[in-house]
Amino acid sequence: MFAAGLSFVAMTALVKSLGTSMDPIQAAFLRYALGLVFLLPAMRAILTAHLTRRHVALFGLRGVVHAIGVMLWFFAMTQIPLAEVTAMNYLTPVYVTLGAALFLGEKLALRRIAAVLVALIGTAIILRPGFREVSPGHLAMLGTSLMLGGSYLLAKAMVQDVRPSVVVAHLSIWTTLALIPFAVAVWSPPTFRDICVLFAVACFATAGHYFMTLALQAAPVAVTQPVTFLQLIWATLLGATVFHEGVDIWVVLGGTLILAAVSFITWREAVLNRRQLTPPSIAPKL
Repeated sequence: MFAAGLSFVAMTALVKSLGTSMDPIQAAFLRYALGLVFLLPAMRAILTAHLTRRHVALFGLRGVVHAIGVMLWFFAMTQIPLAEVTAMNYLTPVYVTLGAALFLGEKLALRRIAAVLVALIGTAIILRPGFREVSPGHLAMLGTSLMLGGSYLLAKAMVQDVRPSVVVAHLSIWTTLALIPFAVAVWSPPTFRDICVLFAVACFATAGHYFMTLALQAAPVAVTQPVTFLQLIWATLLGATVFHEGVDIWVVLGGTLILAAVSFITWREAVLNRRQLTPPSIAPKL
């Protein structure tokens, strides 16, 4: 999980290094298009999977929802510091928890409600409306977490009868397809450096998910989840030392509260061993 956190922060820093040299929408498309190379080992499973029209429709819907979230995330990276992007990304599991209760019929116990309220307080501390300007980048991150939460819920509906590896592979395919018309609208010839950076982004994203899978196989989620706090530490230090961003203690405090709430929800579900519940996932699946 430590290696996964470093991989995700490296991915975020590489996107940040692009700056405004490329439109965020085009960058999002190239990241996914270049990442399709990692699907080659799973190509046989993709082609032999028995999919119904419902599956295809859900895959397409998930691709659109996820594409919107990715575009908002790439835009936010050009607007707000690394630490704020990382801290607000922790909100995604909170949206998943609420969505699972609203749309999948999962029970929202009092402890879960309390944890959600703590996460919302953490968000308010980060944004501090009335005390500072809430920028378009902050609004984009709120939208990112909402869209990615919806993407996870759609995945939850599909993994019941489709292999997880096929679900993950189709996410990459359909998200790339959904991004094409948006990328065409803003397209400009990318430089060789931009392509190399975005391929490296795809590599680190894939490595992060691989390391996270190994961690979840080796230990319960309740054990590995708190380690994700280090992502906020790395992002804060990297933003300050490499990108000369100020260290905002309120962002660290708010992010800590959100992560504490998510970790508590995860721990409770591990204790109760209620497999029918949607477990929160902290990984920024971008």
